[in-house]
Amino acid sequence: MKHLILGNGPAGVIAAESIRKMRPHDEIIMVGSEPEPPYSRMAIPYLLVGNIQEQGTYLRKSVDHFERLNIHQRAGKATALDVKAKTVTLESGDVLAYDKLLIATGARPIRPPIAGMDLPGVHPCWTLADARKIIELAKPGARVLQMGAGFIGCIIMEALAMRGVKLTVVEMGNRMVPRMMTEGAGTMIKAWVQKKGVTVFTDTRVEAIGSGADAPLQAKLGNGQTLDCDLIISATGVKPNLDFIAGSGIEVDAGILVDDNMATNIADVYAAGDVTQARDFSTGEKVVNMIQPAAADDARTAAMAMIGKTAPGRGTFAMNVLDTLGLIAASFGQWWGAEDGQSVELKDEQRFKYLRLEFKGDVLIGATSLGLTDHVGVLRGLIQGQVKLGEWKDILLSDPSRLMEAYLASAQAQTQWGVVKSAA
Repeated sequence: MKHLILGNGPAGVIAAESIRKMRPHDEIIMVGSEPEPPYSRMAIPYLLVGNIQEQGTYLRKSVDHFERLNIHQRAGKATALDVKAKTVTLESGDVLAYDKLLIATGARPIRPPIAGMDLPGVHPCWTLADARKIIELAKPGARVLQMGAGFIGCIIMEALAMRGVKLTVVEMGNRMVPRMMTEGAGTMIKAWVQKKGVTVFTDTRVEAIGSGADAPLQAKLGNGQTLDCDLIISATGVKPNLDFIAGSGIEVDAGILVDDNMATNIADVYAAGDVTQARDFSTGEKVVNMIQPAAADDARTAAMAMIGKTAPGRGTFAMNVLDTLGLIAASFGQWWGAEDGQSVELKDEQRFKYLRLEFKGDVLIGATSLGLTDHVGVLRGLIQGQVKLGEWKDILLSDPSRLMEAYLASAQAQTQWGVVKSAA
């Protein structure tokens, strides 16, 4: 059996290793589009700060790790897929055949339609090559403008701030992290970041970038301001790498549509990680969930299916934990709430504490928190466990700070029910 894996990020690596563990003699080829060993993009901020060297970003530390596992590595970018012939064509012109194919090609930065994006000193922060350029320009005191304050943007922002640059962040949304945090949480994160010395403009966009008279770059903002910059970083979001599957017949919406076994609509073709659009655990709708834990789960599920041992996942789970200059924020499940649900919000703006709970019936379906790290495991457990809270739902609506009590009471009730059920 020949397994072809397109992508050597976390999803591709975990899938390859999982297949090898179960099928010691199958052929496995893993293709990466960058001239680097498999690495984690989530480690790039640590590289920017200087906490690690480039080797520290590598997913596997032993140089001969994949060779010892007999996982063949290829460098190349897929340009076409023929599902009838079961072949993938690379940019080099090489054609690779497969019996089972896993598409784990990840995502790429969205390029905003702004004049001047091609100027020297304007960079995304997505690859090791990008990181090298940013390290060269982001010296202490450098004037840096970052476009975007989403999840990735906030992680990059922290690394830049720690490098001692003069940082300005511009976000089109009305708050920071608008696609992962409620308005109350995102607004509080903005206040925290500004308190730490970072200038933040929300409800604002960069309209044009040009060469400056007194700086390498000059950015014109939608609020009427013009900023001199030594470096501009674009962190305005990412989208799945799907161009090469055009015309293949694979069903695509925002990402590759997959079932609970990570199978596409085409026989012997699977997908995992950021390219996929899978069933959401909370809503049942198909969503793109670009987080590394989801990619790892996808990869294990896909690997099982590729060797014929299906173990369907429970659906992708929205789980975001973010450290922004020391303020820990988290959102879980259906954090935006349900149309027919109930919610409660607790705010302490002076101490940067925030908690919002979303209920449907007596089940906690989503939550957002800031500065409450003790509650992270509790929130995830209640939501993923779809625990029926009974009278505790009304107690929490009155006083959400009693979350831990509710969790312990529900856990005890479940244990007692399990004992009674077993005895019966």
